[in-house]
Amino acid sequence: MTGLVVLVGAGPGDPRLITVAGLEALRSADVVVYDSLAGKELLREAKEDAEMIDVGKRGGCHKVEQSEINRIIVERAKGGSTVVRLKGGDPFMFGRGGEEAEELRAAGVEVRVVPGVTSAIAAPALAGIPVTHRDHASFVTFVTGHERDREDERIDWNGLARLGGTIVILMGMARLGRNMERLIDGGLDPSTPVAVVRCGSRPEQRSVLATAATIESRCNEEGIGSPAITVVGSVASLRDVLGDLR
Repeated sequence: MTGLVVLVGAGPGDPRLITVAGLEALRSADVVVYDSLAGKELLREAKEDAEMIDVGKRGGCHKVEQSEINRIIVERAKGGSTVVRLKGGDPFMFGRGGEEAEELRAAGVEVRVVPGVTSAIAAPALAGIPVTHRDHASFVTFVTGHERDREDERIDWNGLARLGGTIVILMGMARLGRNMERLIDGGLDPSTPVAVVRCGSRPEQRSVLATAATIESRCNEEGIGSPAITVVGSVASLRDVLGDLR
C-alpha cells in the first residue's frame, strides 16, 4: 500500500529551468507538497486532481514547521500516494532534503531525488558572474547565511576570509552586514567585490555590485532584499564586464 516520495528540485525560479525528470515526476504526482520558491507556473503542470499542499515560508516565518511537513509526506505516501516534494533550487543544497529523506527512510517509505538547478550557481551566472574563473577563482565555497541559532558559530568566518576563492552565501540577507563584518574581521579586504542577486532567473531579477564594506548600504539604497544570493570575491566584478546574461 505504501507509495513513493520524490524530492524534486524546481530550479532557481524560471519554470523552464526544472529538469525533464523533475517535470515528469511533477506531472505524475498524486500529491504535491511545495515551497514558496517553487514557481506558480510549475504548479499548473500537476494533474488536475492532484492534492496541492502549500508549506512555504513567508516573510521569514515558516507556514508549516518541518516536523509537520515530514508527517504529511510520510502519511500521504503510506496511504499509497505518489508524493512530489517540490523545492526551489536543489533539494540537497540547504533545502532540508537530506532531513526529509532520512525521515522517509526511517518510516520505511521509498524515496527518490531529482536534483535541481541551484540558485547558488544559476543566479550569479544569469547576472554575469561565473562563480569560478581561471583568472579569478579556482574554487568556490557555499555557505548558509543563517544557521540555526544554537549552531550560529559553526561557520568559521575567519577561516573563510583567509581561504580565498569565491564565497557564495545563501539565505543571508537578514545578516548581510554582520556576515560582511565577520569576513572583514577575519582578514578579508574591505574593498573585495561583493554582488547580491535577487530573484535570480525570474523577470524581477535585480543585482547590485559593491564591496564587502559597502554592500549592505547599497542594498538598502536599492531596496534589495530576500530572496537573494550573495557572491563574495573578485568574480563579482565580472558583472560589470559581462552584464546580464539572461
